[in-house]
Amino acid sequence: MKVLKFGGTSVGSVKSILSLKKIVENEARSEDIIVVVSALGGITDKLITTAQLALRHDGKWKEEFNTMVDRHHKMIDTIITDTKKRVILFNKVDALFEQLKSIYFGVYLIHDLSEKTENAIVSYGEQLSSVIVATLIRGAKWYESRDFIKTERKNNKNTLDSELTNKLVRDTFSDLPHISLVPGFISRDRDTDETTNLGRGGSDYTAAILAAALNANALEIWTDVDGFMTADPRVIKSAYTINELSYIEAMELCNFGAKVIYPPTIYPVCVKNIPIKVRNTFNPNYPGTTIKNKIDDDNKLIKGISSINGTALITVTGLSMVGVIGVNRRIFTALADEGISVFMVSQASSENSTSIGVKEEDADEAVKVLNKEFSAEIEDGAMFPMHAKKGLATVAIVGDNMKHAAGISGKLFGTLGRSGISVIACAQGASETNISFVVKSEYLRKSLNVLHDSFFLSEYKVLNLFICGIGTVGSKLIEQICKQYNELKERNQLKLNVVGIASSKNAIFNRDGLNLSNYRETLKSSEPSSPEKLRDHIVEMNIFNSVFVDCTASKEIASLYQNFLEHNISVIAANKLAASGEYDKYAQLKKTALRRGVKFRFETNVGAGLPIIGTINDLRNSGDKILKIEAVLSGTLNFIFNEISATVPFSETVRRAKEQGYSEPDPRIDLSGTDVVRKLVILAREAGYRVEQADVEKHLFVPQKYFEGSVEEFWKRLPDLDTDFENKRKALEKEDKRWRFVATLDGNHTSVELKAIDLNHPFYNLEGSNNIVLLTTERYKEYPMLIQGYGAGASVTAAGVFANIMSIANI
Repeated sequence: MKVLKFGGTSVGSVKSILSLKKIVENEARSEDIIVVVSALGGITDKLITTAQLALRHDGKWKEEFNTMVDRHHKMIDTIITDTKKRVILFNKVDALFEQLKSIYFGVYLIHDLSEKTENAIVSYGEQLSSVIVATLIRGAKWYESRDFIKTERKNNKNTLDSELTNKLVRDTFSDLPHISLVPGFISRDRDTDETTNLGRGGSDYTAAILAAALNANALEIWTDVDGFMTADPRVIKSAYTINELSYIEAMELCNFGAKVIYPPTIYPVCVKNIPIKVRNTFNPNYPGTTIKNKIDDDNKLIKGISSINGTALITVTGLSMVGVIGVNRRIFTALADEGISVFMVSQASSENSTSIGVKEEDADEAVKVLNKEFSAEIEDGAMFPMHAKKGLATVAIVGDNMKHAAGISGKLFGTLGRSGISVIACAQGASETNISFVVKSEYLRKSLNVLHDSFFLSEYKVLNLFICGIGTVGSKLIEQICKQYNELKERNQLKLNVVGIASSKNAIFNRDGLNLSNYRETLKSSEPSSPEKLRDHIVEMNIFNSVFVDCTASKEIASLYQNFLEHNISVIAANKLAASGEYDKYAQLKKTALRRGVKFRFETNVGAGLPIIGTINDLRNSGDKILKIEAVLSGTLNFIFNEISATVPFSETVRRAKEQGYSEPDPRIDLSGTDVVRKLVILAREAGYRVEQADVEKHLFVPQKYFEGSVEEFWKRLPDLDTDFENKRKALEKEDKRWRFVATLDGNHTSVELKAIDLNHPFYNLEGSNNIVLLTTERYKEYPMLIQGYGAGASVTAAGVFANIMSIANI
């Protein structure tokens, strides 16, 4: 025998109630079953709302009442096809509604709604639904649950009289019909015979009581979800159904916001070791979640994450609490006497403060109660007045395997800290199956996502990218992300989620991920943006594992990095301005990234995709010291001086560099040596030297007047240099030398200069737009380390940015 319970959504519509019929008849083929049903979805709330209208002497209660009558009538008309049965059912339902109407009218007349009356009113939801379902299912026998579910009055509450109820259940079902139909939720006081109930969600409890008393094979809870989820799927898109849970894990998840089953449901069947199965009425073929005593082959440290929004934290504090016996007893007794539930407690070891978590709607009353309880101590100054901090949320991670597993708490709080989430209070029970903590409500979504990702509950690790700049580098990066997206998901279980894209004028955002196939069109039709608007929107989105990727050359965008890092958003910059700007600001960015546990990466600032900065960092981290750097760092200039020949004048090589995408949009930045100076400054700083751009000694090869005026004027005047360059080139050719624009760090001295390199030098055969770097260190002194390769080009630079993204993803 098994017990099947169907919730309000399972009897809330014609489609769902017909699905219920099919499920029951299918299950009944193999064994006897007891079916427990809730009221039609939303009816319990409607019954209470209508009672409140009647209490306020509002005539609209009749409209609400007629709406309920009409809904039940339409349901019967649609699902009961047998005319005779339909007439009988209408008579039963209308008789119940007549009773209910009389009660409402009494409330309306005398302006009083006692607990006894309200209990009677809400009982009609299950009475009505159960007689409808009993008529719908062929051969079902209806039972009056008030005859065997008995309560007693304790501490001003109706609580189950387990001993009497179990006896009556066994007596009632001693001769078990094939299909029994029982209304859930409703009960009766053992002493007064008044109608009571088992509380919201009490239909689950009714089913569990029956299953335990009758030693059922299983208890099945049929609802509108596939089972327990690893987290709230409305918040975490990657949340999935948990196949199996232990009783304790299920209880912990239910207590902390997982509204799948009513928490008291678990205890009666747990004692009898009866499995609970959570199934979906709308997806009956899905196996759902099984809750049982022992889970086999369970290797996950945590099973799920649950949360309660609308939390308030009340702190009871004072020096008089230290070592004083009975303070906590007074706190909880005072609150219990007023019916205020405490769901989390956090106490300092010094005993001078205790923080308690309550629902936000109970906070003001709880503060009032506690201030009254400790009024004498507050007046004497031995304790401080109570206060409630609102706008909070409580999160719990749950799993049996957390027991004795070292490092869980460390990983939890470390993960939250790196995401910029401050924990206001925390608690962990001795059972070690639940770690609970309180954060600001605005960080709830981020907390859930980052923990779901960190504890491998998600199928994929997610990195959320904001890409700024869709020029040559930015557009190539987006192309590469699109090309690698599926392979990274399959091979690395990594999902690169582009949640924002910004051009110089517009920006688009979507926390679930943008469609990269038409982002340019979407950008054009979006609202105008600005660096300030971009910053504010990204910070307000507050997305976990987020990375800002700057593919611009904008000073305004670079100025946003500090704010992003302060909000725990990693920064990857192809833009050189931040790392080569004022040293103190550069150092502050590095310190902030380290302090906040995020990353500030700018490998492509020097050498495009070459691992130059990373290599320098590795050398220094291993204890080596950089003594000297010699480098050709401009792929543009190297391309120019490799292209120049008797048939290709200087001005033409510059134009080719621009056309082939090697130079900056304004080639004068390359020709002035500004780009190389920036790169040298960055390398010197990463090598451990405090260097400003003004410290670099510059020996330039293009007169200053060519850098004045507009770009158009520059292009017109540039051919004037061709003759002088050709004469110098011929002289070099005779000496078997070549031009290389070399950046040098030697000790604290830095310089950039166009040098004539002979054929014995490593730089002599440097081809095309390649870069080359010689690193002389204490370890690599006699034979300097050489790094060489493509140093310019949108695709190579984009690949370097992509590599930086992957380095963050893999940490």
